[in-house]
Amino acid sequence: MRGTQLGRPPRVLVTKIGFDGHDRGSRIVAAFLRDAGMEVIYTGPWQKIPAVVQMALEEDVDVVGVSSLATDHLIVPKLVTAMREAELGHVAVIVGGIVPEDEEAGLLEAGVARIFHPGVPREEIIRTVLDLTVQARAALDAA
Repeated sequence: MRGTQLGRPPRVLVTKIGFDGHDRGSRIVAAFLRDAGMEVIYTGPWQKIPAVVQMALEEDVDVVGVSSLATDHLIVPKLVTAMREAELGHVAVIVGGIVPEDEEAGLLEAGVARIFHPGVPREEIIRTVLDLTVQARAALDAA
């Protein structure tokens, strides 16, 4: 299923929070999500959590994807909490990059919908984002 088959394309915010400036992977993911028919808002590195929440709100996104290569995934639970506080709890938050296995459970318990490690096929990421978009829109409609 391509993003355009959902009525309106999925809107995905691809970002990097914290001090990690390595953005090659996030730019690649943003490009192939766009090529799959999604509307992608790309922030680039060094974003602060309040700015990401504000962009998610203003851009009416379905999914926020956070790239982490240098332990910035450890602040993602604060992002999830801030999203909920801004009444954006229906928006799925996913993480991609270097996440040690022993830190995954904490992210998932905090509300991260999915963690992608390097080498995951792009089709799997696209399919997951599409599924999460359907879930986010259903949750919003039910509210």
